[in-house]
Amino acid sequence: MPASPISFRMSSPDDTARFAARLGRLLVPGDCILLNGSLGAGKTHFARSLIQSVLSNAEEVPSPTFTLVQTYDTDVGPIWHADLYRINGADEIEELGLTEAMEDAICLIEWPDRLGDLKPDDALVLQFTAQDDPDARAVTATWTDEKWSARLERAIQ
Repeated sequence: MPASPISFRMSSPDDTARFAARLGRLLVPGDCILLNGSLGAGKTHFARSLIQSVLSNAEEVPSPTFTLVQTYDTDVGPIWHADLYRINGADEIEELGLTEAMEDAICLIEWPDRLGDLKPDDALVLQFTAQDDPDARAVTATWTDEKWSARLERAIQ
């Protein structure tokens, strides 16, 4: 049974980074977060902040726009950060190894509409929407797996 969506506002990029860091510490391999929103809505900033917050050693976290996938070994497990904007079909997703990664790694996936039938049923979906204030973002979280309820409650605090 789907949980009711939770909507909240982040007033700055720092708010987004703090939320990402709190959520990042609660993730385990097999978790998948689908990041929706228009260009510039904050998807990559969220993913970058989450990844940087769980790295043992600081390193650059580039956008995977051109590489399609970036992988990281982190304190919470392997993370795959995928940007599917340039993907044209499920066969390309299979070639990337993303379907296997969704079982064994933490996956942060931008432009998840490209997944089609490969979208995991137990994923957390975060919809980012830019606001009139250029630094603010509205986020709506939806999920079907109950594991996300408690995690979001802790991360949103």
